Amino acid sequence: MPKLPDNKSKNLESGSKIINEPEVEEPSNRLAGEKSPYLLQHAHNPVDWYPWSEEAFEAAKREERPIFLSIGYSTCHWCHVMAHESFEDPQVAGLMNQAFISIKVDREERPDIDQIYMAACLKMTGRGGWPLTIIMTPDKKPFFAATYIPKEGRFGMVGMMELMPRIQEIWKNQRAEVIKSSESIASQLSPTSAGKGEPLNKHDLERAYEELLSTFDFRNGGFGLAPKFLTPHNLLFLLRYWKRTGEESALGMVETTLQAMRLGGVYDHIGFGFHRYSTDSEWFVPHFEKMLYDQALLIMAYAEAYQATGKNEYALTAREILTYVIRDMTSPEGGFYSAEDADSEGVEGKFYLWTRDELRGLLDKEEYDLMIRAFDIREEGNFPEGMKTRSNILRMRSSPEDIATLIGISHVQFRDRLKAAREKLFLAREKRVHPHKDDKILADWNGLMIAAVSKAAVILGEPDFARKAGAAADFILEKMRSDGHLAHMYRKGPSAQANLDDYAFLTWGLIELYEATFDARYLRAARELNGQMIKHFWDETSGGLYFTPDYGEKLLIRQKEIYDGAMPSGNSIAIFNLIRLSRLTEDPDLEKSAEEIGMAFSSTVRKRRSGYTMLMAALDFAIGPSYEVALAGEPEGRDMAEMLEALRSKFIPNKVVMLVPPGNADILEIAGFAGGMVPLDGKATAYVCTGFACDRPTTDKEMMLRLLGAKP
Repeated sequence: MPKLPDNKSKNLESGSKIINEPEVEEPSNRLAGEKSPYLLQHAHNPVDWYPWSEEAFEAAKREERPIFLSIGYSTCHWCHVMAHESFEDPQVAGLMNQAFISIKVDREERPDIDQIYMAACLKMTGRGGWPLTIIMTPDKKPFFAATYIPKEGRFGMVGMMELMPRIQEIWKNQRAEVIKSSESIASQLSPTSAGKGEPLNKHDLERAYEELLSTFDFRNGGFGLAPKFLTPHNLLFLLRYWKRTGEESALGMVETTLQAMRLGGVYDHIGFGFHRYSTDSEWFVPHFEKMLYDQALLIMAYAEAYQATGKNEYALTAREILTYVIRDMTSPEGGFYSAEDADSEGVEGKFYLWTRDELRGLLDKEEYDLMIRAFDIREEGNFPEGMKTRSNILRMRSSPEDIATLIGISHVQFRDRLKAAREKLFLAREKRVHPHKDDKILADWNGLMIAAVSKAAVILGEPDFARKAGAAADFILEKMRSDGHLAHMYRKGPSAQANLDDYAFLTWGLIELYEATFDARYLRAARELNGQMIKHFWDETSGGLYFTPDYGEKLLIRQKEIYDGAMPSGNSIAIFNLIRLSRLTEDPDLEKSAEEIGMAFSSTVRKRRSGYTMLMAALDFAIGPSYEVALAGEPEGRDMAEMLEALRSKFIPNKVVMLVPPGNADILEIAGFAGGMVPLDGKATAYVCTGFACDRPTTDKEMMLRLLGAKP
């Protein structure tokens, strides 16, 4: 293979202003007809972009040109830097149009494509990130990979102006070597199965806990150093490990992290919700982008922590995140939007920053003094980049209780004064130029949020949250499903084939929604989606689930993923779903499939168990003890309400709950075994089973809790 220019790529994620449609009419390229906000941002570039399509590959073959594949997303800062430097530059565009067939892909619209070529980039360069730049043959095989590339070379990084003529020359004069190299790279990407390993067991839970403990930041919370990501599924696993073992360090890691994140600058103290990650180890300076999936997983973590500890601070945070999501991230149709940018007016974080002068002009003296003391606000600015503009990130250095004691007021007084000041600042901030929203609705991310909002409805006792989750579920089931298949994305209509995560995450959401509402149609839809997932994604040879369906577009490879990264993997969530549906529908084959998924990946997982914490949480459920609870009786009866309140007040994560109203045919069609479960003496009655054996039914809520291993 001829030596291609090396590019020292930036592995950075950040945000930038989104412009979904241009405000003025300009010449457009083939992206103008697309639905993706990211592709529409590039619809007026001088680059002759194609969307990912057969038309593009046929043109490349016909014209014997390599393909320049650029993958990014609408809130990616370096994607926009590269766009402004190069893709909007007529000189660069001219060279690209001469040398390549250029294709733009939104990684959030086509995660299947992104996964393949990110794996190629990691294989070829040892690093990854977005924008992802791949140069490949017309038959989709990569031979050059990089992330951000500047227009002109600098500090050892090759520039677009040097790179394109060099690749054009190599393609013209050394094509045979290029093709040979691309075939070698493609062969290395093809998945190799280690074969089915031994079943995962309780020892794997112990090792995952020990690995998390070894990387825990005892001073600041979280895992590792900087940058520090939120990874709420680590906390969901640790809560379950604490429940299983009574290991106080597991609960301590959860509480230290949740408290530190809530106090830090990574939390939006004025409008609520969490930013994408912290650039430092102290949760102080965030990357200000907000992602829907982070909010969903954090709602779950804070709500479960409240259920486990009874500490109201966690319930308050869960409610605040929900306030943000319902207010700012919910479409009129009920679905949830994807993200909000970090930038406004071309400056990252500008929307969220404050100077002392601004606060003086908005607050009375008592409120101003409180904000200065509570949030470490300084005249010169409180972080290095902010000193140029004397701006401050809002973050608390101490807990509200400690601050109240320090300034000599009660905790209640502190909360009331802070609330009044916060509301004034929120109204003032609403008048600023807002970061733009990425307003596409993704089935997988919505599934996570439906699960989170439903779980919060149960734990916090808020039926209105369940109605919000139901509206989102109804929208997806009605607008994003046809001929039995899901769509992945909705924006001005459905588009893109659904992948494993869409089916698995939405099924999770529907199961949680059923347990929040006991509306049998959601359980029926969960069972149907799960069946379609097994039918179209299952690997008959090695077990586990592919990321793409068998009816989908044929790509370079067909991948399977188990790593629980920024989001849990579809396979991990599928294990949860299969176990819960098995118990709810009395179908043991589903639980067998769950075990087979674990065995398919066990050899990989055992190399570093802490990278698979959602899988470990599912394993905790599978090992047990776990419980099936059927409540028979009138759904609206006072005795049923008391039974449910008692059940929902306890942290018993490894259970499924079914409600069996008298004569209700809907639930019996799904779970025929429930036909014999009737209320005793006309009272709400709990049927509790564990370890494949059932106890005698009881009308006593305290006895029900004892059967579930919980203190009344």
